[in-house]
Amino acid sequence: MITLHDMTLSGNCHKVRLLLNMLALPYQIQPVNLGGGEQHSPEYLQRNPFGQVPVLDDNGFTIRDSQAILVYLAKRYGGVPWWPDDAYHLAQIAAWLSTAANEIANGPALLRVHHKFGRDIDLARAQQTADKVLGIIDRHLQSQDWLVGDTVSIADIAVYPYLALAPEGGITIGEYTNIIAWFQRIRALPGYVAMPGMWQVQIN
Repeated sequence: MITLHDMTLSGNCHKVRLLLNMLALPYQIQPVNLGGGEQHSPEYLQRNPFGQVPVLDDNGFTIRDSQAILVYLAKRYGGVPWWPDDAYHLAQIAAWLSTAANEIANGPALLRVHHKFGRDIDLARAQQTADKVLGIIDRHLQSQDWLVGDTVSIADIAVYPYLALAPEGGITIGEYTNIIAWFQRIRALPGYVAMPGMWQVQIN
Protein backbone atom coordinates (compact mmCIF):
# COMPACT_ATOMS: atom_id res chain seq x y z
CA MET A 1 0.00 0.00 0.00
CA ILE A 2 1.19 3.50 -0.82
CA THR A 3 1.35 5.83 2.17
CA LEU A 4 1.48 9.60 1.76
CA HIS A 5 2.86 11.56 4.71
CA ASP A 6 0.72 14.62 4.24
CA MET A 7 -0.47 17.99 5.48
CA THR A 8 -3.90 19.07 4.25
CA LEU A 9 -3.08 22.73 3.56
CA SER A 10 0.20 22.06 1.74
CA GLY A 11 0.09 22.73 -1.99
CA ASN A 12 3.10 20.45 -2.42
CA CYS A 13 1.20 17.61 -0.80
CA HIS A 14 -1.78 18.40 -3.00
CA LYS A 15 0.33 17.84 -6.12
CA VAL A 16 0.88 14.26 -5.00
CA ARG A 17 -2.76 13.73 -4.00
CA LEU A 18 -3.81 14.97 -7.44
CA LEU A 19 -1.59 12.55 -9.32
CA LEU A 20 -2.41 9.59 -7.08
CA ASN A 21 -6.11 10.19 -7.70
CA MET A 22 -5.72 10.79 -11.43
CA LEU A 23 -3.76 7.55 -11.73
CA ALA A 24 -6.47 5.80 -9.66
CA LEU A 25 -3.83 4.41 -7.29
CA PRO A 26 -5.01 3.20 -3.89
CA TYR A 27 -3.22 4.97 -1.06
CA GLN A 28 -3.54 5.96 2.56
CA ILE A 29 -2.78 9.31 4.14
CA GLN A 30 -0.63 9.67 7.23
CA PRO A 31 -1.10 13.24 8.55
CA VAL A 32 2.02 15.00 9.78
CA ASN A 33 1.51 17.42 12.67
CA LEU A 34 3.71 20.29 11.51
CA GLY A 35 2.41 22.62 14.22
CA GLY A 36 3.45 20.11 16.85
CA GLY A 37 6.89 19.63 15.34
CA GLU A 38 6.42 16.03 14.23
CA GLN A 39 8.49 16.74 11.11
CA HIS A 40 11.55 17.23 13.35
CA SER A 41 11.17 13.94 15.21
CA PRO A 42 13.94 11.35 14.76
CA GLU A 43 11.46 8.94 13.19
CA TYR A 44 10.29 11.45 10.59
CA LEU A 45 13.81 12.68 9.83
CA GLN A 46 14.67 9.14 8.81
CA ARG A 47 12.07 9.54 6.06
CA ASN A 48 13.13 13.04 5.10
CA PRO A 49 16.21 14.61 6.73
CA PHE A 50 14.96 18.04 5.65
CA GLY A 51 11.87 17.66 7.84
CA GLN A 52 9.43 18.50 5.05
CA VAL A 53 6.22 17.16 3.60
CA PRO A 54 5.27 15.33 1.50
CA VAL A 55 6.99 11.97 1.77
CA LEU A 56 5.77 8.94 -0.16
CA ASP A 57 6.27 5.36 1.00
CA ASP A 58 5.52 2.84 -1.72
CA ASN A 59 5.82 -0.52 -0.02
CA GLY A 60 9.17 0.35 1.49
CA PHE A 61 10.45 2.67 -1.22
CA THR A 62 10.64 6.13 0.38
CA ILE A 63 10.71 9.26 -1.79
CA ARG A 64 10.91 12.84 -0.51
CA ASP A 65 10.15 16.11 -2.34
CA SER A 66 6.93 16.68 -4.24
CA GLN A 67 8.60 17.04 -7.66
CA ALA A 68 10.59 13.83 -7.17
CA ILE A 69 7.44 12.00 -6.07
CA LEU A 70 5.62 13.13 -9.22
CA VAL A 71 8.49 11.80 -11.34
CA TYR A 72 8.44 8.47 -9.51
CA LEU A 73 4.69 7.98 -9.80
CA ALA A 74 4.56 9.06 -13.44
CA LYS A 75 7.42 6.77 -14.46
CA ARG A 76 6.35 3.75 -12.40
CA TYR A 77 2.58 3.92 -12.77
CA GLY A 78 1.61 6.56 -15.31
CA GLY A 79 3.51 6.08 -18.55
CA VAL A 80 2.59 8.21 -21.54
CA PRO A 81 1.28 10.93 -21.40
CA TRP A 82 2.35 11.54 -17.81
CA TRP A 83 5.94 10.57 -18.58
CA PRO A 84 6.64 10.76 -22.34
CA ASP A 85 9.33 8.75 -24.08
CA ASP A 86 11.07 11.45 -26.10
CA ALA A 87 13.94 13.47 -24.71
CA TYR A 88 12.62 16.86 -25.81
CA HIS A 89 9.31 16.58 -23.97
CA LEU A 90 11.05 15.15 -20.90
CA ALA A 91 13.36 18.16 -20.86
CA GLN A 92 10.38 20.50 -21.07
CA ILE A 93 8.73 18.73 -18.14
CA ALA A 94 11.94 18.99 -16.12
CA ALA A 95 12.06 22.72 -16.82
CA TRP A 96 8.53 23.22 -15.45
CA LEU A 97 9.32 21.10 -12.39
CA SER A 98 12.23 23.46 -11.78
CA THR A 99 9.90 26.45 -12.21
CA ALA A 100 7.55 24.97 -9.61
CA ALA A 101 10.41 24.55 -7.14
CA ASN A 102 11.88 28.00 -7.78
CA GLU A 103 9.82 30.87 -9.21
CA ILE A 104 6.45 29.55 -8.07
CA ALA A 105 7.77 28.58 -4.64
CA ASN A 106 9.39 31.99 -4.21
CA GLY A 107 6.46 33.93 -5.69
CA PRO A 108 2.84 32.77 -5.36
CA ALA A 109 3.57 30.11 -2.74
CA LEU A 110 5.64 32.47 -0.57
CA LEU A 111 2.97 35.18 -0.75
CA ARG A 112 0.43 32.63 0.47
CA VAL A 113 2.67 31.70 3.39
CA HIS A 114 2.85 35.39 4.29
CA HIS A 115 -0.85 36.26 3.98
CA LYS A 116 -2.30 33.00 5.28
CA PHE A 117 0.22 31.95 7.91
CA GLY A 118 1.87 35.24 8.85
CA ARG A 119 5.47 34.49 7.87
CA ASP A 120 7.71 37.53 7.50
CA ILE A 121 9.06 37.68 3.93
CA ASP A 122 10.53 40.13 1.45
CA LEU A 123 7.06 41.07 0.22
CA ALA A 124 8.14 43.24 -2.71
CA ARG A 125 10.50 40.61 -4.06
CA ALA A 126 7.93 37.82 -3.74
CA GLN A 127 5.31 39.95 -5.49
CA GLN A 128 7.72 40.78 -8.31
CA THR A 129 8.56 37.09 -8.73
CA ALA A 130 4.88 36.15 -8.74
CA ASP A 131 3.96 38.78 -11.31
CA LYS A 132 6.75 37.66 -13.61
CA VAL A 133 6.03 33.92 -13.47
CA LEU A 134 2.27 34.37 -13.78
CA GLY A 135 2.76 36.53 -16.85
CA ILE A 136 5.11 33.99 -18.43
CA ILE A 137 2.74 31.09 -17.81
CA ASP A 138 -0.31 33.01 -19.02
CA ARG A 139 1.45 33.91 -22.27
CA HIS A 140 2.67 30.33 -22.67
CA LEU A 141 -0.89 29.02 -22.36
CA GLN A 142 -2.20 31.47 -24.93
CA SER A 143 -1.20 29.14 -27.76
CA GLN A 144 -1.55 25.71 -26.14
CA ASP A 145 -3.82 23.86 -23.72
CA TRP A 146 -1.12 22.23 -21.59
CA LEU A 147 2.31 23.25 -20.39
CA VAL A 148 4.12 20.56 -22.40
CA GLY A 149 2.92 19.07 -25.67
CA ASP A 150 -0.71 18.49 -26.49
CA THR A 151 -1.85 16.65 -23.37
CA VAL A 152 -1.60 16.81 -19.58
CA SER A 153 1.66 15.81 -17.89
CA ILE A 154 3.22 16.09 -14.46
CA ALA A 155 4.38 19.57 -15.49
CA ASP A 156 0.76 20.71 -15.14
CA ILE A 157 0.32 18.89 -11.83
CA ALA A 158 3.50 20.44 -10.40
CA VAL A 159 2.57 24.00 -11.34
CA TYR A 160 -1.19 23.94 -10.71
CA PRO A 161 -1.72 23.94 -6.90
CA TYR A 162 0.07 27.12 -5.88
CA LEU A 163 -1.38 29.02 -8.83
CA ALA A 164 -4.88 27.88 -7.91
CA LEU A 165 -4.12 28.90 -4.30
CA ALA A 166 -2.81 32.31 -5.39
CA PRO A 167 -5.86 34.25 -4.10
CA GLU A 168 -4.79 33.25 -0.58
CA GLY A 169 -1.57 35.11 -1.32
CA GLY A 170 -3.39 38.31 -2.22
CA ILE A 171 -3.03 37.73 -5.98
CA THR A 172 -5.87 38.66 -8.35
CA ILE A 173 -5.58 35.51 -10.43
CA GLY A 174 -8.73 36.15 -12.48
CA GLU A 175 -6.93 38.65 -14.71
CA TYR A 176 -4.83 35.81 -16.13
CA THR A 177 -7.48 34.44 -18.47
CA ASN A 178 -5.35 31.73 -20.09
CA ILE A 179 -4.38 30.37 -16.68
CA ILE A 180 -8.05 30.33 -15.63
CA ALA A 181 -8.99 28.36 -18.76
CA TRP A 182 -6.16 25.92 -17.93
CA PHE A 183 -7.54 25.58 -14.38
CA GLN A 184 -10.85 24.50 -15.87
CA ARG A 185 -9.21 21.91 -18.10
CA ILE A 186 -7.35 20.42 -15.15
CA ARG A 187 -10.51 20.34 -13.05
CA ALA A 188 -12.31 18.43 -15.81
CA LEU A 189 -9.76 15.59 -15.73
CA PRO A 190 -10.89 12.23 -14.28
CA GLY A 191 -9.80 11.85 -10.67
CA TYR A 192 -9.41 15.57 -10.00
CA VAL A 193 -9.57 16.55 -6.32
CA ALA A 194 -9.64 20.06 -4.88
CA MET A 195 -8.31 21.49 -1.64
CA PRO A 196 -9.43 24.39 0.58
CA GLY A 197 -8.55 27.90 -0.64
CA MET A 198 -8.34 27.20 -4.36
CA TRP A 199 -9.64 29.73 -6.88
CA GLN A 200 -13.34 29.54 -7.57
CA VAL A 201 -15.49 31.19 -10.22
CA GLN A 202 -16.78 34.49 -8.86
CA ILE A 203 -20.57 34.73 -9.08
CA ASN A 204 -22.04 38.22 -8.72
